[in-house]
Amino acid sequence: MPKYIADFEHPIVELEKHLNDLKKNPSSTKKSYAREILRLEQEIDRLKVRVYRNLTPWQRIQLARHPERPQFLDYLSELFQNFIELRGDRLYGDDRAIIGGLANFNNFRVMVIGNEKGRKIKDKLEHNFGMPHPSGYRKAARLFRLAAKFHLPVVSFIDTPGAYPGIESEEHGQAGAIANNLRILAGLKVPVIAINIGEGGSGGALALGVANRVFMMENAYYSVITPEGCASILWGDSAHAPEAAAALALTADKLFKFKLIDGIIKEPLGGLRGEVLSVAAQLNEILLAALTELTGWDGEKLADERYKRLRKIGVFSEDKFYELAQGMRLIKGE
Repeated sequence: MPKYIADFEHPIVELEKHLNDLKKNPSSTKKSYAREILRLEQEIDRLKVRVYRNLTPWQRIQLARHPERPQFLDYLSELFQNFIELRGDRLYGDDRAIIGGLANFNNFRVMVIGNEKGRKIKDKLEHNFGMPHPSGYRKAARLFRLAAKFHLPVVSFIDTPGAYPGIESEEHGQAGAIANNLRILAGLKVPVIAINIGEGGSGGALALGVANRVFMMENAYYSVITPEGCASILWGDSAHAPEAAAALALTADKLFKFKLIDGIIKEPLGGLRGEVLSVAAQLNEILLAALTELTGWDGEKLADERYKRLRKIGVFSEDKFYELAQGMRLIKGE
């Protein structure tokens, strides 16, 4: 039985438990026993397809936050070779919520940077649950500049609920650190590729995500605010988070439709649970294709393309906005 079960997964888990109990205590009638085993297996398969192929935005968020979901260090060890970590922001300290350094990817030498949440309690505390302080963003900025100096492509992995919102972070210039990252990335004259592998929370995620190419895992999300935060503001109650998630259009399919991302990395039925092998081949192919394309561009073209990409975000017509708002039930039809 899995260690963590989302609420919508309970019917599947109950059937699986019943199947396991039946296998441990077989019936005296072999023929009827075999039929019942087969019936349960087929019912479980049908239920999985019905549930996981019709996930709501809120259910996808639950999968994005799944504690067994692969994290940055898992992808780093599977896809990259000869990683040399570069620590510290040369000003205050080394924030372990962001890890980065030099690595090989196929025939490319790259600067790879990512959010790390940690899995066990001790690791979660060390990595501050993937929520960077200003020193984390300043470390990333240092690595961006280093990549530009040595003409290295930047590959970033995004997985954060958002920047750490504590008083100490504000005192140390959290907003300025994030803004500086956006400025540096916008003008960087090397290829930048960003992959959202789980949570993409607000400016804390965007500080690693201003890129020439942006990809998302199928069950990841990208949002200006968490659904709970949005629900608390609009309804005064975080229990409305599922409604907020639907209205925020934060899932990969919606963002791809709006042309805010360049591709979706398909996940196995039920989402990713503790390993990256099921998506490693896809990721390798996508990264290789993007790096091969972008490394043929000169620096000015890379920065200009990134700028134009940003400028197109938020452009809309009133007719399209009205149609979208009706679809999200923000405006009632006549």
